[in-house]
Amino acid sequence: MRREVITWQEVEKLIDHLIPQFPVEFDAIVMLRQGGIVPGGMLAEMLRVKRTYIADIEFPKGFELERQRSDPKFVAWPVVHVFPEASLIADRKVLVVTSAWGTGRSVTTVRNKVTGADGEVYTCVLHFSHQRSLFTNEKPDFYAALTDAWIIYPWEIERGTDLIMKDLV
Repeated sequence: MRREVITWQEVEKLIDHLIPQFPVEFDAIVMLRQGGIVPGGMLAEMLRVKRTYIADIEFPKGFELERQRSDPKFVAWPVVHVFPEASLIADRKVLVVTSAWGTGRSVTTVRNKVTGADGEVYTCVLHFSHQRSLFTNEKPDFYAALTDAWIIYPWEIERGTDLIMKDLV
């Protein structure tokens, strides 16, 4: 898969592209721990959202994505390590944020948990990779760019591209 390294300036442009898309004022932002803290924090600051929470979920390692695509009975369930209490997001407009929608598993999991807590949920990513998504009829509510590349964000550079790819396979 082609890899693309983006700069902080490009991240700022992506955030600027997202802001006018939002049709409502959000009461809370739930940021995915892996990939969502930086863009979620930037959006919280720009939108003046005071309630920010982290969701930390994990899918089993070594999961065969191609097998999942071909046979839905092999879908792995995530382990939810951290998630805000339902009372914190119930009856609120909640923006779920992460850097990228690849397979869509993480964003979809968090979106469903917010819905289950009676929150009005919206999803937001910097990059949407519709070709990699396991959910052919789903997409984020808001995204700044479409891509076919594996995006490496400036906050990931210090980890090195080999480590990044290893963690996310």
